Amino acid sequence: MSDGTTALAEVKIDVGTGAITGELSVPEDATGVVAFAHGSGSSRHSSRNQRVAATLRDDQLATLLIDLLTPEEEQVDLRTRELRFDIELLATRVAAAVDWLRQDERTQQLPVGLFGASTGAAAALVAAAERPDTVAAIVSRGGRPDLAGAALADVRAPTLLIVGGEDRTVVGLNEQAEAEMVADVEVVTVPGATHLFEEPGALERVAELASDHFYRHLR
Repeated sequence: MSDGTTALAEVKIDVGTGAITGELSVPEDATGVVAFAHGSGSSRHSSRNQRVAATLRDDQLATLLIDLLTPEEEQVDLRTRELRFDIELLATRVAAAVDWLRQDERTQQLPVGLFGASTGAAAALVAAAERPDTVAAIVSRGGRPDLAGAALADVRAPTLLIVGGEDRTVVGLNEQAEAEMVADVEVVTVPGATHLFEEPGALERVAELASDHFYRHLR
């Protein structure tokens, strides 16, 4: 049975040193599009991001799940594990995805949101600071927004920081980031959840919170 979306379309986004790969899906009557920035050591195939993306598509939001590294860079990172923590590099890739969404005929008329997990949340925030007139909303799941550094003060998009209630160190880092931001920002904890939101119902709550945030800001 169809969920009302187009089939996932593989896309290539030029980043100067090569191309990153993404999966684009645009529901009928989409009201916005959300690009996903995965966490360290993950990819566009992240099961958690895929599950959140499915919920967003059910709520008439298009989704773009992207690899933040080129295939060549992924091979280097498998050996060194250093590129996955290069926030500046990852942010340029998120920004490239945002620019691509503004140019592609399937999404160019849709407001753009960003969903970041772990280090991907920092990359999303830096990209949003660099694209203040394009990025309309941000959601972070178990993110490290503190790694966005000085860019936090330049973010203008309404931001939702979702953290597991038992992920105490990361809760503190998110509250620290909240204090440094001038944008409309809120930290929401999911009671009983740890960093990966593996507990029953935890990821579903993340998807619900994210969908509500994007519903309010991407229309």
